[in-house]
Amino acid sequence: MLFDTHVHLNDDQFADDLEEVIERARLNGVERVVVVGFDEKTIKRAMELIDTYDFMYAAIGWHPVDAIDLTDSYLDWIEELTAHPKVVAIGEIGLDYHWDKSPKDVQQAVFRRQIQLAKKLDLPIIIHNREATEDVVTILEEEGAAEVGGIMHCFSGSPETAKRCLDMNFYISLGGPVTFKNAVKPKEVAKEVPLDRLLIETDCPYLAPHPYRGKRNEPSYVKLVAEQIADLKELSFDEVARATTENANRLFRI
Repeated sequence: MLFDTHVHLNDDQFADDLEEVIERARLNGVERVVVVGFDEKTIKRAMELIDTYDFMYAAIGWHPVDAIDLTDSYLDWIEELTAHPKVVAIGEIGLDYHWDKSPKDVQQAVFRRQIQLAKKLDLPIIIHNREATEDVVTILEEEGAAEVGGIMHCFSGSPETAKRCLDMNFYISLGGPVTFKNAVKPKEVAKEVPLDRLLIETDCPYLAPHPYRGKRNEPSYVKLVAEQIADLKELSFDEVARATTENANRLFRI
C-alpha cells in the first residue's frame, strides 16, 4: 500500500501510455495518487482524471513561475473547483526564484492570496520552493499557514528548516532525490523527521529516482523512495509504506 502524494499524470508525457503507467503503479502497490494541477491546462486535465479513475485525487493551485498570469477569475475558478469532493488540497503554490518569468513581489503576493484561500476553504496546501527557502517559510509563518498545514513538496532543505515546517503543522515529502548517491540533505532529513510526519512522492514525470535518474519518472517508482527511507531509518519497507499512506490519508481526509 503506497500513496504517491505528488504526480503530474496530467502532463503530455503520459498522453500515449497512461493506462500502462497506471497498471505498473498498481502492480507495485500504489493505492492512491494526488494529481497536481498548476495552471489552466493542467488543472482541467487533473479534474478529468479524478472523474475517470477512482484512486486519483487532485490538488489545484497556481504555480509561482506563472504567478504573473494569475487573474481574479482564475482564482475564483480554482475556488469553485474545490467543491469537488476529490479535490483535497491547494497546490502546488509557493516561490520559485530560479526562473524570472514572474517578479518576486508578484510571486509573493500570489502565494499569500492562495494561502488565504486555503484557510477560507479549510484545505491543506502543497508547497513548491526553489531557491527561496527563507521567503517561503517566512510567508507561511506570517500568513498563519499552520492553521491548515500541508506538504513541503520534494523537500530539499536542511533538517533545521524541516523542523520549522514541522512546527507549522506541515509534512515533509521526499521524492527521487533521496535515492541519489550525492544527496546529503534529503538523507539527513529522512533520518531525522519522525515517521508520522513523512510523505513520499515521485513528482513524475520529473526527478526519477536511482537507477532511473534522467529518465521519465512514473508512480510505480515511488516504491524505490519508500525503500530508501526504510533503509535510512532502519525500518521495514512495510512500516514505511503503512505510515506514509496513513499520513497522507490523514492530511487529505480520505
